[in-house]
Amino acid sequence: MTQQIQEPELTGVRNFRDVGGLPTSDGRRVMPGRLFRSGHLAHATETDAEFLASLGLHTVFDFRNGADHALEGPDVELPGVRNVNIPLSDPADGREFWRLVREGDLAQLRELLGDGKAAARMAHSYRGIVRDRTAEHGRVLRALAQDSVPALLHCAAGKDRAGLSVAVTLLALGVGREAILADYLESNAPHRRYRVHRSSASAEARSPEVMELLAPLFDARAEYLLAAFDTIDTTWGGVDRYLAEGLGLDAGTLGRLRDRLLG
Repeated sequence: MTQQIQEPELTGVRNFRDVGGLPTSDGRRVMPGRLFRSGHLAHATETDAEFLASLGLHTVFDFRNGADHALEGPDVELPGVRNVNIPLSDPADGREFWRLVREGDLAQLRELLGDGKAAARMAHSYRGIVRDRTAEHGRVLRALAQDSVPALLHCAAGKDRAGLSVAVTLLALGVGREAILADYLESNAPHRRYRVHRSSASAEARSPEVMELLAPLFDARAEYLLAAFDTIDTTWGGVDRYLAEGLGLDAGTLGRLRDRLLG
């Protein structure tokens, strides 16, 4: 098996990593250099773009919505790489919420996020994406099975929407939940974390209490991904039925997916 891509020092792209090396239940592993994940590519430097171009990517899947694009900008174009935008969240859903996250004062943030509300919102969001975005996840997996490898999957921070899409892909490959969770939690490393957007430059805008209130939104927490797994179990009775009935994937598609990504 080829070596996992050495993690680069990217300046304008957060949370990049090769998902290669994770083991499956049948003794195979995700091949390095086939499946990557990251935050958005809108602020990629010329050096970042050169590195990304060197990966031989076929497709970049961008799970951001129109509001994300308005805030951060479109991805940089990589030569010969197909860009596919599949929003996994509605721009209207949470627009006011995220405006307050960026602009709200301490009292507003306490009301919005305090007493466990922020973490509860995140777990609820994960449940909703798994339950309601089956067409989108099925489309990604069919594309990966067909012709889209090597692929980079990303959203804004590379943590939530991309994290779920990578988790769904890994479930389809037969990777165990503990290994999927461990990969997901790597988004908490300091050099990977999304930089919190706050409109004000004042000291209060980034006070310890404000940052503590915001933390659940910008952390990768086991309870969030476990909520998604629980939704698969309670809605479909497990991964096999989720893949077949939820995502509409037949045995042939799953076989091709595994042949493309496993070694």
